[in-house]
Amino acid sequence: MHGDSSARRLRFALLLRLLHREYALGIETSLAEAGFGDIRSGDAKVFPFVPPEGIQVRDLAIRAGVRKQTMAQTVDQLERAGYLERRPNPRDGRSRLIVLTERGRAVQPLAAGAGDRIEERWAELTSPEEFETLRALLHRLLDRIGQADPDAADRLTSIDESRLD
Repeated sequence: MHGDSSARRLRFALLLRLLHREYALGIETSLAEAGFGDIRSGDAKVFPFVPPEGIQVRDLAIRAGVRKQTMAQTVDQLERAGYLERRPNPRDGRSRLIVLTERGRAVQPLAAGAGDRIEERWAELTSPEEFETLRALLHRLLDRIGQADPDAADRLTSIDESRLD
């Protein structure tokens, strides 16, 4: 893998997982340096998906791509830490909405900035052109997966891309 073309060919999913782990660690480190050291890397995935009007846990889980139980645990931890709060849902009295507190809203631009810096560094390690080619290929693959599978299309379009870090 380290530049040796004769190295064993790794599965695409493993390569993506390794890159994601590096990305998540970079976000976690940046947040810790900014005074948010109580956010675990797995918890940081919540912040880009909470809209200003709030969101139900089940919808947050879908957007983040995790099980509802996992998201409920993450929300509990972030609520105890003061990043999230639960409010009554004005459209459904039986449910609650998850909203960011002032402290939680402060995390969003920091995480997005950290994500930008990580991507800039990765583009430097390859080349800006190669990095953009990789991004375009991944977009194309996601589009084609969505076209081939309606269930996947629902998952892949359940997020507001303009808010992602």
